[in-house]
Amino acid sequence: RFCIPLLLASLPKMAAGEEIAPALQDSWGDFWLFRFFVNAAGYASIVVPGFLLIQYFKRRNYLETGRSICFPVIKSCVFGSEVKSVHQDDGSLPPRAEPTESSTARQVFKLLLCAAGLQASYLTWGVLQERVMTKTYGTTETDPGEKFKDSQFLVFMNRILAFTVAGLYCALTKQPRHGAPMYKYSFASLSNILSSWCQYEALKYISFPTQVLAKASKVIPVMMMGKLVSRKSYEYWEYLTAALISVGVSMFLLSSAPNRTVSTVTTFSGIVLLAGYIIFDSFTSNWQDALFTYKMSPVQMMFGVNVFSCLFTVGSLLEQGALLESLRFMARHSEFTAHAVLLSVCSACGQLFIFYTINQFGAAVFTIIMTLRQAFAILLSCLIYGHTVTVVGGLGIAVVFMALFLRVYARSRMKKRSKKLPPGETPVQKV
Repeated sequence: RFCIPLLLASLPKMAAGEEIAPALQDSWGDFWLFRFFVNAAGYASIVVPGFLLIQYFKRRNYLETGRSICFPVIKSCVFGSEVKSVHQDDGSLPPRAEPTESSTARQVFKLLLCAAGLQASYLTWGVLQERVMTKTYGTTETDPGEKFKDSQFLVFMNRILAFTVAGLYCALTKQPRHGAPMYKYSFASLSNILSSWCQYEALKYISFPTQVLAKASKVIPVMMMGKLVSRKSYEYWEYLTAALISVGVSMFLLSSAPNRTVSTVTTFSGIVLLAGYIIFDSFTSNWQDALFTYKMSPVQMMFGVNVFSCLFTVGSLLEQGALLESLRFMARHSEFTAHAVLLSVCSACGQLFIFYTINQFGAAVFTIIMTLRQAFAILLSCLIYGHTVTVVGGLGIAVVFMALFLRVYARSRMKKRSKKLPPGETPVQKV
């Protein structure tokens, strides 16, 4: 309630004298708002018929009357096969396996492996993301080259590989019996697609360091969505750290405004797209948290969400005729093909490292690794692409990461304290 205005205070200054690179204004069809509504219309053409079918089967009481050859598929998609299980403590993942006979050296090796895998996957992913969305391909002395503009195709590439990896993992390993109605994954899938699209599209208007810091501030809308969607309560220290993150992000944005350039400008359009990313991503995490009340593994969740993500994106791309155009772009520029494939590989492998790290070492260790990854990503982007950071901006970055580490420390302390207290007694007052 008191930290949102700090972020919004930077918007008028960013909006004043907003500049958009000429390459982004080739036609009205390339404007992000137009593309957003076109993509949304494509998703609606799949969602609306699906919704009507689900309502039809429920009204017909299909579980009692249906006996066609499609009965197992319809039952799985619309009704599921099991009731909800008891909600787990962390709300999203199965209990972490405690090491029993594993030596300290082996645990250290596993931790280093997880840290290296996460850093390599997501640092490479970040560098490639900025390269694909902001630089031209096919540049020669006589040809200025061309930029790849269809963010939805990159989302499709990421999701089709993640779907394949998750499917193979589920097929090769033992998984819990799946009971959730498949259609419920579509809500998280749709918000996940839109958040990823906003993330890619925002790089056309803002610098990568700005995007990383803004993503760190998604703690605030996640908490708001948690109250609205899951009716969660939060401690006072969580509001304090959220306020510190807002202050740090605002310092960075305001310090960057006077030094705008075409390539590193923070514009109003970029802020709106980042807000869209944060809102959609906050809904995704809270909806997935609610879905985990069914008995399922994280990889099953990954598979279910990506099934619908592939369906939505390929349907929308085919309706717009953008799939063939993107494939032609890949054929013209082999370098882009390599970048897009590697981008997808890093995204899929990164998700598997996330599941393994949390299962082996817990959410606190994972959060520390990923927070360090964000700091390294900003440093790497500045070194490779020449972004400049002022003293005030650097101080803002320091405030943000200090707040993130403070959240990890406070959360771990709270968990230790809550284990020592008698059942039903809370260590601090929640709001």
